Amino acid sequence: MNGSEIFKVGFLIFPGFPMACLTSIIEPLRAANEIAGVEVFDWDVVSESGARTISSARVAFEPDARLADVGDVSLLFVLGAPTSAFEDARQGNGALRRLDRHGVTLGAISGGVFALARAGLIEGHRCSVHWCYETAFRDAFPHIEMTGDVITVDRRRITVSGAASAFDLALQLIEDRLGAHMAHEVACWFQHATMRGHGVQQRIPMRPSAAPDLPPLVARAVALFAAHMEQPISVAEVAAQLQVTPRQVERAFKKATGQSPTHYYRSMRMKAARQLVLYSKQSMSHIAQAVGYTSATPLLTHYRAAFGVNPQEDRRQINSFRVQGNVPLPPA
Repeated sequence: MNGSEIFKVGFLIFPGFPMACLTSIIEPLRAANEIAGVEVFDWDVVSESGARTISSARVAFEPDARLADVGDVSLLFVLGAPTSAFEDARQGNGALRRLDRHGVTLGAISGGVFALARAGLIEGHRCSVHWCYETAFRDAFPHIEMTGDVITVDRRRITVSGAASAFDLALQLIEDRLGAHMAHEVACWFQHATMRGHGVQQRIPMRPSAAPDLPPLVARAVALFAAHMEQPISVAEVAAQLQVTPRQVERAFKKATGQSPTHYYRSMRMKAARQLVLYSKQSMSHIAQAVGYTSATPLLTHYRAAFGVNPQEDRRQINSFRVQGNVPLPPA
C-alpha cells in the first residue's frame, strides 16, 4: 500500500474497556510514525456520547469525539466488556451501521466482539473470541461462527482476541503500509518476539507444573466432553466412541491429569459455568442447564467446591471491579 496517505483508525471505548488492548495497538502505530519520520497512522478515541470514559484499570480517558460524529476513519474497533451496551441502542447501533454502509471496516478487540454482535454486524462472518469468553459468547450468539484464532479477518470485519493479539494486528497494519522491514523494527523496539497472524490459535496459559500436551486418548476424550456440555456424556459412552474400555480411559486420565475423567469433566463444566456467571447476566437456572444440570441445586454445590464461593457471591465480587456496570476484561 501507499504509505504517503494517512491511515486513520477509530477506537470506540465503553466504560470498563481493557486499557491494555487500546495501548497495545496504538503504541506500535505511534512508534511506526516516529521511526518513519512522517505521520502514516492517525487515530481517534471515541465514546458513545463523547464523555470521559473509565477503563477497567480505572484510568480515565477523554475521547476525541462522540460516535455519531465519526466519519473519517478507515477502520473502527470496538473495545468493551462482554456486558457493554449502548445507553441508546438504537442510535449507537445505527451509528455503527452507518459507518459500515460508508465502507468503514469494523472490528472488535477482546470483549468488544459482544457489542459488535449485538449490533447485528457480525452476522454471516467468522469472529475471534477470547478463550475465557467462549462459553458466554456461544450462549448469547449460537448462530455466529466463532474461532479460537488470535486474529480473524473476514471481509470487512476484523476481530482480535486480546491485547497481545492487538499488538500483532498493529504490526500487520504497519507491514501493509510501510513494509516488513518497518514492522520488524517496531517489533524490535518493543521486544515483541513473534508476530502472529491469521489462523494462529490462542494458547491458554498453563501452570508450570501442568503437562503441556495431553496424550491422544485423553485429548480425544476431552474433545468429546467439550462437545457435550449441555447434554453430558458418560465415561462409558466416551470409551465406546473411542473403542477402548472405561478402565483404559480412567487410567489414562489419572496418569495424564491426576484426576478421574469424571472429575476432569466436572471441572470443565464448572469453568464453563463460571464464564456465564461472570460474563453474562443469565439466571442460575439457565446457567445450570447450559452446563448439563437439570436444576441449579447441584450446580451451586459443585461451583462452591470448585471456586470456594457460590455463583451469586462470585458475581457480586466481580461487580466490585466493574466500572458503571461493566466487567473488566483480560488483557491478553
